[in-house]
Amino acid sequence: MTAALSVEGVSHAYGTRRVLNDVSLTVPQGQFTAVLGLNGAGKTTLLSLITRLFDTQSGTISVLGYRIDRQPGEALRRLGVVFQARTLDMDLSVMENLLFHASLHGIGGREARRRATEALTDVDMADRARDKARNLSGGQMRRVEIARALLHAPRLLVLDEPTVGLDIASKLAIVTHVRALVRDRGVGVLWTTHLLDEIEPSDHLLVLHKGRSMARGIVSDVVATAGVDTLRAAFASLTEGAGEREAA
Repeated sequence: MTAALSVEGVSHAYGTRRVLNDVSLTVPQGQFTAVLGLNGAGKTTLLSLITRLFDTQSGTISVLGYRIDRQPGEALRRLGVVFQARTLDMDLSVMENLLFHASLHGIGGREARRRATEALTDVDMADRARDKARNLSGGQMRRVEIARALLHAPRLLVLDEPTVGLDIASKLAIVTHVRALVRDRGVGVLWTTHLLDEIEPSDHLLVLHKGRSMARGIVSDVVATAGVDTLRAAFASLTEGAGEREAA
């Protein structure tokens, strides 16, 4: 089966400062894949390359077999994105935000409204459809952003530190919903985080540290290969103990 996402030998630099060095990653369809790294590890740069905010300087990136540099339209049509920074238009209602996004994907009229209503229902936000985005809490905004990202039925969902700044209940709701998308709809998910408790033993994992891939594979295998008993200990070992407390 073609991978939802394939990243092969990707490097990137800002001027003379290299921030990614020969990074490879695979997100299987219907699997949850986490990129774990401290702030400054290169996670956001990696997602910026995957979503084509930046052009690829070295290596290849493919979404469902479509190379992002050669067939960007086909690749991006199969990709949904939730950025770390809030991206809703605060002056529009929740429904208006979703309908505008649908129009960008060529979905209009009754079909756009039907999809938007269904997506908001899935994230338990249908009762807030007429509210201005600015009147939502951080967790509610994030749920709306996930609903918006799924409007065009992508097979790959990419989320950059999606729980940053959320309270415990909102964080749990977001993690639970995204994992349900993997389980029930077969969506491939790429989830970047610095939080160990968002990762499960059966997840696929890339440990990223200072732009380098320190380990790849199923979480339980990464832990076993490191010769330790927990992901916390494996992460500390792989990154030479740097900033272990920040990843707690």
